[in-house]
Amino acid sequence: KTFAKKTMATQALTTLGRLAGAVGVASYILPQIIYDVDGGERAVMYDAYRGILPDAIGEGTHFKIPYLQKEHIMSVRAEPKEIKSRTGTKDLQMVNIALRILSRPQEKKLPEIFDSLGVNFNDRVLPSVCNEVLKATVAKYNAEELLSLRSKISLEIKTELEKRCQTFGLDLVDVAITHLVFGKEFATAIEAKQVAQQEAERQQWVVEKAEKEREAAVIRAEGEAEAAMIVNDALTESGPGLIEVRRIDTAKEIAGSLAISRGVTYLPSTSGGGNNMLLGLNAAHQ
Repeated sequence: KTFAKKTMATQALTTLGRLAGAVGVASYILPQIIYDVDGGERAVMYDAYRGILPDAIGEGTHFKIPYLQKEHIMSVRAEPKEIKSRTGTKDLQMVNIALRILSRPQEKKLPEIFDSLGVNFNDRVLPSVCNEVLKATVAKYNAEELLSLRSKISLEIKTELEKRCQTFGLDLVDVAITHLVFGKEFATAIEAKQVAQQEAERQQWVVEKAEKEREAAVIRAEGEAEAAMIVNDALTESGPGLIEVRRIDTAKEIAGSLAISRGVTYLPSTSGGGNNMLLGLNAAHQ
């Protein structure tokens, strides 16, 4: 019985060892003949005899010939990339621009892209192409136009980049200017321009004010001259009677003002030939 137990244990260990060996062999062989392509990815197959196969392989699990074929996984998702560039405007102002690009490769051209650019195609194409297009486009506009025509310039950059990237098998999903900073010289020039503009507006206001004052003085002079002519004509027609009427009116106004004053008393004349009197009284001695 003891011998039988030892034999069974030996057989079990042998079976377990065989299973472990089979699992080990399978774990080594399966990756050599099977590979997976996840969602949003494609595989480009390199064959030792035929080179890069012309068709990209889609999602799923696929077989390959061990040691003769090697898969290269490439993403076909739209991926963002930011390109920064320092360039000059039409009026020789330096500007720092950051461009955000959303791009993806054309699935049919993946074998060509892998053959000519490799897996990191974005890093090899976009920086050089974007810098060239940015410099050429920004040089067409003044510094102020970069701010006022930002959407138009962004669309123009996108159109030109699409033409250039098509030759490399890339599709652009979106292009946007995310950062736009001018140099200190431009900020100083803008500040000086604003100060000069304010000073010009102030000088224009001073000139307009002087013009209005001159027109007012002319109008007053014309009014005084016309009034003098009217008085002269009245004196010519009425003689000294007009002056007498003015003197009486003035005397009435003075008398009216004094009559309402608390310190003035009116003393009429008792005789027919006497003069009336206005007597000023000091309120402190009443």
